[in-house]
Amino acid sequence: MRDGLPVRRPRSIALAVCLLTVPFLLVTAGAPTGASATTGASARAAVRDATGVYIGTVTLRQTGRHTVQVSLKASRLSVGFHGFHIHAVGICDPKTTDPAGNPAPFLSAGPHFDLAGSGHGNHAGDLPALLVSRGGTASVTVESDRFTVTSLLDRDGSAIIIHASPDNLANIPTRYVSTTTGAPGPDAATLGTGDAGARTACGVVSRSS
Repeated sequence: MRDGLPVRRPRSIALAVCLLTVPFLLVTAGAPTGASATTGASARAAVRDATGVYIGTVTLRQTGRHTVQVSLKASRLSVGFHGFHIHAVGICDPKTTDPAGNPAPFLSAGPHFDLAGSGHGNHAGDLPALLVSRGGTASVTVESDRFTVTSLLDRDGSAIIIHASPDNLANIPTRYVSTTTGAPGPDAATLGTGDAGARTACGVVSRSS
């Protein structure tokens, strides 16, 4: 009020305030966060062995903000349990070698996908062991809240790996002694891969069309 009369703000000033405020609100309200995930987002991986033979397909679908459904249908595998993981790099090179120069197919896929610097059994990419039936076929669907589909499609990608041997998830009680270090409990190899052995099949995770 001025001299008993209401004060009117000039229209140009009010318009300027509106123009400055509205875009800011639109940007901040719509900005994505690192924890966000789009329900329905999906990806897939065509899995092949070291000779290039098609083994099967893995599909990954975001079923909730924090849950991803992972489904595999595969064949041409040896009977029994196999380690089944998501690895950190989306490169499936069957001709890679280990540091000693020995053939080590798919070493290009790097270590297990891991978002929190955890040990084996708690890696984000650790999945339940794959059970292959007589006839070499396997079918499994699991749900994980340790990653999102988007996190698997980061700059260096990720890959599905099927291993030659069962995965013990580093569950080696201290009453057992490492044959390599003499110390009780799991050794470095067990803590890294669960003694799942060689990588027998690999598939690069890619966004579904």
